[in-house]
Amino acid sequence: MFAHDALATFSGSIVGFVLGLIGGGGSILAVPLLVYLVGVQSPHVAIGTSAVAVALSALASLAGHAREHHVKWRCAVVFACAGVAGAILGSSLGKAFDGQKLLLLFGMLMIVIAGRMYWKRSGDGNAAVRLSASTAPNLLPYLLLYGVGVGALSGFFGIGGGFLVVPGLMAATGMPMIYAIGSSLVSVAAFGLTTAGNYAVSGMVDWVLVGYFICGGIAGSFFGRLAGRYLSGEKQLLSQVFATIVLLAGLFVVVRALPEVAG
Repeated sequence: MFAHDALATFSGSIVGFVLGLIGGGGSILAVPLLVYLVGVQSPHVAIGTSAVAVALSALASLAGHAREHHVKWRCAVVFACAGVAGAILGSSLGKAFDGQKLLLLFGMLMIVIAGRMYWKRSGDGNAAVRLSASTAPNLLPYLLLYGVGVGALSGFFGIGGGFLVVPGLMAATGMPMIYAIGSSLVSVAAFGLTTAGNYAVSGMVDWVLVGYFICGGIAGSFFGRLAGRYLSGEKQLLSQVFATIVLLAGLFVVVRALPEVAG
């Protein structure tokens, strides 16, 4: 039991570090860590448990980013609200889907997103972008569209969705990556809590495991924010770190899940 609890805490620290560093990616790692490292037998329980832990860890990271003024609150809240509706539908569909097939599709999606991050080349973005009466006709439709789509995928795969929210916010508003990372945590928390609530109703959350995961996540998020602050001037490097984490985790999930689905 000590080893099990220690692995859960360690896994939470990894997720928290990634959330603090890049906003997204933490939830991508949470499910594989719970299934393959901690040893949670049911993919659905791993998804429900990780959704709670990631949401709460995201709130801890959000507080730090807010203090550093890296959150575009109006854009973030609109994106999150639109995504919650999608997350409710997506999580309901995900619960009814075969667990191993869900993991396989999850891994494949991660690889696709990683490729998009590797080959996308963009400028620094507009740090002054904000949602207001004058900019709403241009920004609001994109924020709503991307929000619903990302929320649906987040709920279906049981993830916070930060690795989708960050590029989604950048595409919808043109904000720099460092602001997209901070702003994404609003959606990560909202999507995670929505998905977690849906899974908890079905008894698919291990609450003891959540506690150990969160303890590790809080410590990890602190060090992740420090690293993110240091790398904030290296936007291309930060993007490559993000993509590499997603790619490696996606390949691992596919390699492990494919034999189960094929067999």
